[in-house]
Amino acid sequence: MDETRLTALYDDVLDWRNKSLPAASRGRSLASWLATRPAAADLETPAVIIDAAALAHNTTAMARWCSDRGLALAPHGKATMAPQLWRRQLDAGAVGITVANAFQAGVARDFGVPRIIVANEVADPAAIARLSEWPGRPVAVFADSVAAVDLLAAAARGPLDVLVELGAPGGRAGARTVAEAADVAERVGLAPNLRLAGVAGYEGAVASGTDAESIATVDDYLGSLAKLYAALDFETDRPVVTAGGSAYFDRVAAVLGHLAADAEVVLRSGSYLVHDHGAYARWTPPARGGDGPELRPVLTAHARVLSRPEPGLAILDAGRRDVPFDQDLPIPLALEGAACTQISDQHLYLTGAPESLKVGDVVELGLSHPCTSFDKWRLIPVVENGIVVDAIRTFF
Repeated sequence: MDETRLTALYDDVLDWRNKSLPAASRGRSLASWLATRPAAADLETPAVIIDAAALAHNTTAMARWCSDRGLALAPHGKATMAPQLWRRQLDAGAVGITVANAFQAGVARDFGVPRIIVANEVADPAAIARLSEWPGRPVAVFADSVAAVDLLAAAARGPLDVLVELGAPGGRAGARTVAEAADVAERVGLAPNLRLAGVAGYEGAVASGTDAESIATVDDYLGSLAKLYAALDFETDRPVVTAGGSAYFDRVAAVLGHLAADAEVVLRSGSYLVHDHGAYARWTPPARGGDGPELRPVLTAHARVLSRPEPGLAILDAGRRDVPFDQDLPIPLALEGAACTQISDQHLYLTGAPESLKVGDVVELGLSHPCTSFDKWRLIPVVENGIVVDAIRTFF
């Protein structure tokens, strides 16, 4: 990656725009503030912090797990939109970074990501043209219909790799049958500025449970993706077969792993890096007895008690603008019997709060769903042994 661009992030001058940073940081560059070894306890609330040790563990654990199974990893960058974290993943062995749209691809390109997979259809001609004009920077996009291929061929100004996406009835994007996907592949082969480089899918769109029936549905879908791969003639010596969110990546390894002898089997898991205390704590392979690395929650929130308006209820100063709420509400980590039961724009309801919890006290909260945690913060402190040792800049 571009070390000059990454280093420049630490030259940014901190000011009132950086939520949770203390007043002592203002007017300093990020580098000079970090050099003072600020205490995490001095962060203003609400705050979200990254645990340095857990982050290092997850980075290494997933990289090792993939390597041991002959799988490539191009983690989905949309989970964090943080080039500093992408660099850690690439340094650990990732072959590239996955993104979801042309804007995200532009961030990856500007920070020097060596290989980009756009795990989505791109239908904006201007975006297609831009993606095709990055010489020396391999970019692959998805296509799931003849119409999508025709758009790509008409707008691309340079060579563009295409991965045919297989979906399933009721899912989101993706050709609905292997036969339809084969027609898409044939159309790609007719376009001189497109190259049929592989096949793609997302098993998380066909199931969401951890029961045996959900696992069987995932396996059936991945088996269809393998059939599509076997049915096509590719325009590259080592075609890509890519799937894998952060819930069923063990099934991708089990069903598609044997293709690695001839293809590059690429996992696109992204949330593994941060894991969580809620959704992914329930969904990841080890939680259901599957094959996967043991991951640790990386993010926590600190929120302060604003009010004790009635017995058993505390109102905290974190809300929808600060913490995720689309999968689960935050989880109190050291208050047995307490639970977060309601959230509004700037307030969080903690029920079952002990009487010992006073106005002004700080509560540590576990979070659920990394993808909707990072997008609420432009700068997230990294903490080790109570000291802020780094800060991660996001680009949403």
